[in-house]
Amino acid sequence: MDIRQKLAVLADAAKYDASCASSGSKSTREGSKIGSTEGMGICHSYTPDGRCVSLLKILLTNYCIYDCQYCVNRISSDTPRARFTVDEVVDLTLSFYRRNYIEGLFLSSGIIQNSDYTMEQLTAVAKKLRSEHGYGGYIHLKTIPNASQALIDEAGRWADRLSVNIELPTERDLVKLAPEKKKPEIEGAMNGIREKIEEYKQETKAGFQPPRFAPAGQSTQMIVGATETPDLKILETASSLYSTQRLRRVYYSAYSPIPHADARLPGQSPPMVREHRLYQADWLLRFYGFDASEIVAGADQNLNLEMDPKLAWALANRHFFPVDVNRASREELLRIPGIGVRNVDRIIKLRRHHKIATEDLKKLRVSWNRAKVFVATADHNPGLAELDKLELGKKVQPPSRQLLLFDAAASALTGEV
Repeated sequence: MDIRQKLAVLADAAKYDASCASSGSKSTREGSKIGSTEGMGICHSYTPDGRCVSLLKILLTNYCIYDCQYCVNRISSDTPRARFTVDEVVDLTLSFYRRNYIEGLFLSSGIIQNSDYTMEQLTAVAKKLRSEHGYGGYIHLKTIPNASQALIDEAGRWADRLSVNIELPTERDLVKLAPEKKKPEIEGAMNGIREKIEEYKQETKAGFQPPRFAPAGQSTQMIVGATETPDLKILETASSLYSTQRLRRVYYSAYSPIPHADARLPGQSPPMVREHRLYQADWLLRFYGFDASEIVAGADQNLNLEMDPKLAWALANRHFFPVDVNRASREELLRIPGIGVRNVDRIIKLRRHHKIATEDLKKLRVSWNRAKVFVATADHNPGLAELDKLELGKKVQPPSRQLLLFDAAASALTGEV
């Protein structure tokens, strides 16, 4: 294969990994000659479901010694195979960056020979970009579970972000579809990264200048819909990872059917809206003070696909409303549909100076049509009658449209979640 043929195979093979966002690294590395983690001049492109593709997102190779049943690159698959050399990935990254196609590199790989060998190859790419070419752009490396801690430490020195895929929501799911992957090994790799990040932060705070280590933190990915595991279990796993591993992000990837799939796998992908609802629920976990058990209250333990989870919670807890924006705590304000984190903080500052009226909320660009039946202001009180109307859900639900992941991220902060 020539380099173009390899790129076609290995870029396509990488499309199933959702955890390629480039956020989190805020400063360019000292002494860099080319590339930046911030600033203008970078082409950003997004797929219809919101995934960032502004990085060169490829696999080092799609050969793999594992036989994970949900993976098109499993050893028993007859998919076309290819492998880049370290120099080929380095040259591609620099070439694409100079052409302003990308802002950085997302590099993952199938497992070849063993975990340590694969991790060595991935790290060699990042090291060569940094040390030989002075590349200061964003690098995200996929960490291989069961690789030695020394190799993970080396990878974090050169990469902005590291990630270890949890793969599936529960240990039972792994045993069923990926028995070669062990949850303790995956969590062990996460622990190693977390401890090294914390060590770096502590030494920096103490006034030392340790070598940088994964300044953009770590993330992970879960496949959704490959098993019957409900949304509640998925969100409980995510919540646990956020609290124990200090993850920056958990990415949710809808299962995509593959050729010659195992009979235990579903014949079709879950609805894309399910993935979107999980991202919305994830924001409620991280920024709005919700617990997974509050967000998913249905008997089937799945999110309501017809409306966003914050609105669904509000309709199921009408006794909580209306919330008086002039008196409520920050935690209570965060529960109001249509008001996001930034606007909650703005409301708290504004009410120190005067009573907040409806016009104040509209000036803050609060999603008033969604919020008005849930809030009381100095000149507005919907009363219990509005909340008791059976058609309330339809009344406050925004028109149906394709909503991108990055739309959801923006609205969560600006006031529309």
